[in-house]
Amino acid sequence: MIDQKDMEHCREAIRHGSLSFHAASRLLPGRVRDPALALYAFCRLADDEVDLSSRKRAAVEDLRERLDLAYGGRPRNAAPDRAFTSVIESFDMPRALPEALLEGLAWDAEMRMYPTLSDLTSYSARVASAVGVMMCVLMGVRDRHALARAADLGVAMQFTNIARDVGEDALEDRLYLPLEWLEHSGIDPKDFLGKPQATKAVRAMVKRLLIEAERLYVRSEAGIGSLPLTVRPGIFAARFIYAAIGTRLQGMGHNSVDARAVTTKSQKAMLAGWSMARSSMTVVMPRSPMIHAKPLPETAFLVDAAADPEPAHWSDTVTDALASLKRQDLMRGDAEQSGMSG
Repeated sequence: MIDQKDMEHCREAIRHGSLSFHAASRLLPGRVRDPALALYAFCRLADDEVDLSSRKRAAVEDLRERLDLAYGGRPRNAAPDRAFTSVIESFDMPRALPEALLEGLAWDAEMRMYPTLSDLTSYSARVASAVGVMMCVLMGVRDRHALARAADLGVAMQFTNIARDVGEDALEDRLYLPLEWLEHSGIDPKDFLGKPQATKAVRAMVKRLLIEAERLYVRSEAGIGSLPLTVRPGIFAARFIYAAIGTRLQGMGHNSVDARAVTTKSQKAMLAGWSMARSSMTVVMPRSPMIHAKPLPETAFLVDAAADPEPAHWSDTVTDALASLKRQDLMRGDAEQSGMSG
C-alpha cells in the first residue's frame, strides 16, 4: 500500500514532468493510476538523475544502488523510492524490467549514438518499452501477445520523442537519429551537432522516424483490446496524445531543429474523448489479427521477462506486411527527394 503523502509527491512530479502521461493517466482507474504514477515518478527520477547530473556514470551507479535497496525492501528515504518499493511488492514486478530501463539510461550517460534503426530500437526498448511492459504488470496482464503490443507502443512513443527533440538534443550534444541515415545523406554527425540545421535531408529523417512510429502505433492498438476494459481509455489516450505530436511535426514541415512540437490542452481533451469512444469500440469489434504479430526482436527479452509460462502463437500478419510495404513506399519517396538511399 502506497503512503498517501508519497503518492501526492509522485502525482506532483508527473504533473510537472510529463504532461502527456499526466493527461492520459486521468483516464485510468484509481487502482491502476496511482501505482502507474508511482512507477513513472521513479522512472522520471531516474531519467532526471542522469540527464541533469554532471557525473552521469556515477548517477547511474547510484540508481542501481537505489534499485537494489528497493528490491531488498529497504528503500532510500525518498517518496519515489518508497512508493516504487510498494509497487514492486504489491505487483511482483520482474526486476529485469527496471534493470532494462537503467541500462538504457547508462547508454545515455555514455552519450551513445546508434548506427542503425535496430540499434535505436534497442535503446527505445529499454527506456520506453520496459515502462510499457511494467504498466501491463500493474494491470495484471501477463499475456505474451498483449505484452508484445505494449512494447510496440513504447518504441513508437520514444521514436516520437526523438523526432520531436532533434534540435534540443543537439544543443546537449546528443544525436539519436541513426548514423547510417546521416551517412546516406552525406551529413557528418559532428558537423550537425556543431551547427544543427533543418535541411531537407534532416527533415526527411524526422519524417522517416515518424513513419516507423506510426507503424508501431497501429500494431500496438491490437493489444489494447486485451487489457482490462477500465484501463483501455487511458492507454488509447497515451497512444493518440503522443501520436498527435507527430501530426504537429508534420504541420511544421518536420522541422524539429528550430522549434518544438507541442499539443494544447484542448487537443489533449479532444483526444481523451476520442480515446473513450475508441475504447468502447473494442467491446464489439473483433480482435485484430495483428495481435499475433511477432514482438520486435529488440523487445522480445522484455516480453519473456514478464510473460506467464503459456506458449504464444505468433504470425506475420497480412496487415503488418501491407503496413511494411506502405512504409517502404513512403521511405522510397523520401529517399528520392533528399538523396537518401537504403
